[in-house]
Amino acid sequence: MRTDDWHLTEDVDEFLTRAGEFLRSRPDLHTTPLSVTEKLRTQRTEGVVFGVLERADGVEATFYRFPARGLSVTSLAPGQADTLAARLVALGHSLPWVTADDDTATAFAEAWRRRTGATPTVRVRLRLHRLGTLTPPEPFPAGRGRPVGERDHEHLMRWCREFAADVEEDVTVDAGTWAGTRFAEKHYTFWETPDGTPVSMAGANPMVGGQVRVDPVYTPAHLRGRGYAGAVTAEVSRAALAAGAKEVVLYTNAANPTSNALYRRLGYVPVTDFTVYDFS
Repeated sequence: MRTDDWHLTEDVDEFLTRAGEFLRSRPDLHTTPLSVTEKLRTQRTEGVVFGVLERADGVEATFYRFPARGLSVTSLAPGQADTLAARLVALGHSLPWVTADDDTATAFAEAWRRRTGATPTVRVRLRLHRLGTLTPPEPFPAGRGRPVGERDHEHLMRWCREFAADVEEDVTVDAGTWAGTRFAEKHYTFWETPDGTPVSMAGANPMVGGQVRVDPVYTPAHLRGRGYAGAVTAEVSRAALAAGAKEVVLYTNAANPTSNALYRRLGYVPVTDFTVYDFS
């Protein structure tokens, strides 16, 4: 395989013309690039590099990379991962991290180590789940779900800030930065107790390619273990299906048995694991 089989561009429209059909062919597996490129299509960001591995029989893989950030890439065979690493090294890219399905990330990390001397270390492993048959939690907690409105914005930002701290996400969430964070474009639902007190939240990304990704799901530590996260996730999942989503997906930390068991009970089925490698 030649390094020039990879077509690189900074034009999101050109990228989607070449790769949109490929990404939509597996909307569950490609949930993140679908969501990211849709956001970039409507809110232009300079300097994002997109790549398409295109052969005579069609598109085989894609990647994107924000300025000074890591590489997000779809599934690659080991030889394809090595070819991509060679192309990026030749172009002078310096990568702080890579994220992909486990086999691809491992193959690319090894190729990057060989070609740059950088040491890869696993930061986190994530598990992608797809909703099968939605099964409401049992027992079902008292209360109801309601859409988060403008009057809830300070409360929402506080919970997103606490969620980011829980998952060790390096992001500032306040009124000045909100619009630029990954939390801003989502639709949110609070789970309320019968007296109207919010006790949990779930977000959902806008539908793209027939799929909706549930993210984030957060319950303050002192309120956990009461079924609120399951209730609000079921509420958001049901709303996504009612809106016409053909696939509803979410990520968990693969090492968290509590959250993985919760989503299995709700009807979510594992699709594959993703790994983030940091390069030092």
